[in-house]
Amino acid sequence: MELFNGYVIGNYKRFPVCLVRGEGSYVWDAEGNRYLDFFPGWGCNLLGHCPRRVVEAVREQVGELIHVPNTWYMEAQGLLAQALSERSFGGQCFFCNSGAEAVEAAIKLARLHGRPHRYKIIAMLHSFHGRTFGALSATGQPKYHQGFEPLLPGFRHVPFGDVQAVADAIDEETCAILVEPIQGEGGIRIAPAGYLAGLRELADRHDLLLIFDEVQSGMGRTGRWFAYQHWDVAPDVMTLAKALAGGLAAGAVIARQEVAAKLQPGMHAATFGGNPIACRAALATIQTIEEEGLLERAVAIGARFRQHLEAVQRSCPLIRELRICGAMIGIELHGDGTPIVQRCLERRLLVNCTQQTVIRLLPALTITDEQIDAGCQILAAVLHEAAAQTSVPSTH
Repeated sequence: MELFNGYVIGNYKRFPVCLVRGEGSYVWDAEGNRYLDFFPGWGCNLLGHCPRRVVEAVREQVGELIHVPNTWYMEAQGLLAQALSERSFGGQCFFCNSGAEAVEAAIKLARLHGRPHRYKIIAMLHSFHGRTFGALSATGQPKYHQGFEPLLPGFRHVPFGDVQAVADAIDEETCAILVEPIQGEGGIRIAPAGYLAGLRELADRHDLLLIFDEVQSGMGRTGRWFAYQHWDVAPDVMTLAKALAGGLAAGAVIARQEVAAKLQPGMHAATFGGNPIACRAALATIQTIEEEGLLERAVAIGARFRQHLEAVQRSCPLIRELRICGAMIGIELHGDGTPIVQRCLERRLLVNCTQQTVIRLLPALTITDEQIDAGCQILAAVLHEAAAQTSVPSTH
């Protein structure tokens, strides 16, 4: 910690814990304390910490080829593109290193689609798309904009879930609609029935690209390969990252072939994007999900959390609303959730708070029922203790 304070820029609020090892849904600190992790890697560790197939694939690949430029062909990158295309809507892939980079590439595709006069993108309030300037401009939360204005022009933000608001925002300069089927950082807010279909109809009518940001919801977390598949509405472009490579840095854009063709040589690049290590890790992630039945497991995880949390909600007035889709879990509270995170940490349970009032859980798809039960017991005790110390409504 002293080393960090002296040499690392302090742009993160760090817990006073130094993690040194992880396995499955557990991590250990430098003092040997074990923590149950309900939020592994901010959702990146979809398979838990150090999943066997991913570790083996990385170890093998790092001894064969670490990095070569994208001016050469790499078998693993081609195989990964095929795997993602076949499990989504049949598009072509561009690889990068993060969700923000994927969104930047999607913005470029949108503007190429709209040339020469259309450049505006409609995005949603409470959305989160990343920290780089294009992605930040697309993010519908002013708190992230403060201090960085002026932002990239051409973004219009409207309420999430409101098709009419999107329709009203379209003008002759609009080229795309950008939306998360499930807003992750926005508080696990799930698209209402008919919403994505309504956006698809608007996009088709006005010749707009429909872009789905599945950086947090993709790769099986919700019980489908991609969250949009719950609504049977396909996008023109989709962004991925976080869980894509089982914990390694990787991002991707998938675009319909006629849209992807607009990105010509020299227009965009990512030096480390699609490197053989990340691609092998992503292929091992896909293999693990399929061979271990983790799409079905995500559904079961959501059901078990719902059973626990609904029981807590009935007796704990601090809980305002539950929002659950597979292994994406949001617990909206009456009041600040930050103390809940700290109290859980003291009991060796790792959770997250977003939007100040939403406890966000993104457990690994390999988590056991026993681990869910143990963690939910801790969380229930913390919530009841907090409710006893807080004045909250008696009904919810």
